[in-house]
Order: sequence, then structure tokens, then C-alpha cells
Amino acid sequence: MSGSDVRGLLQPFLLLLICERPGHGYDLIERLARLGAADAEPGQVYRVLRSLERAGHLASAWVASEAGPARRRYELTTGGMAELEAWMGRLADVRRLLETCLSRWTRIAPEPGGYAVPREQVAGPEKEECHG
Repeated sequence: MSGSDVRGLLQPFLLLLICERPGHGYDLIERLARLGAADAEPGQVYRVLRSLERAGHLASAWVASEAGPARRRYELTTGGMAELEAWMGRLADVRRLLETCLSRWTRIAPEPGGYAVPREQVAGPEKEECHG
């Protein structure tokens, strides 16, 4: 996913990662990459972390580091867990919508290197006509 695709999903991604294991900003950026959001912009990640903390979804504290300066470590609050649960409900709704969209696309998509489905086979009472 591109950075702009990920931007709107940083809140639930970060809440989930912090729920799994509290961490500091750089750690969370690395974990986002392993999640599949490698293009997340660090500045945006830190802005979202601060926003989640201001909203009471995260708590943070400075923790000394053996290999450098102290780092701000983020933990989920009770309100953060409620927000994460709300996000998971919304994402489940989005998943259903995406599955419907992808299923419909699979029915009409040309095979790689193949032919497009003729318009008369695509259009019908419950099918929208493709415009291209």
C-alpha cells in the first residue's frame, strides 16, 4: 500500500500494534512495515501517536534506553481499547464491502493476457455496465 493509502488507517494499525505490545515510535514504524504498511511516513506516524494520546487512547512515558537517549513508550488505555474495538467493527464492515467489490470484479475481469468480457454479458438487471 502507498503512504497515502495507509494514512487513513494509521490509527487502527497503531492501536492494534500497541495493544499487542507497547512500544516507542521507531519500533512502531518498523512493526508497521512488517504489517504491510512500509510506506507510512514517520512524521505522520508521530502526529497520529500524539493525536491518540491527546484523545486519551494512549498513555506515554519516557523510558531510558541502553543504546541512546530516552524514548517515549506508548501504551493503550482503557479508552484506547474501546477505540480499537470500534475501529475493528468499522474495518469488518469495510472488509465485507471490499469482498463484495473484489468478487464482482473477479466475475468480469479479463484473464491475464485474455479477452475482456463482452459488454452484453456484463450488463444486466443487477449488473452495472462498464464505461471505459
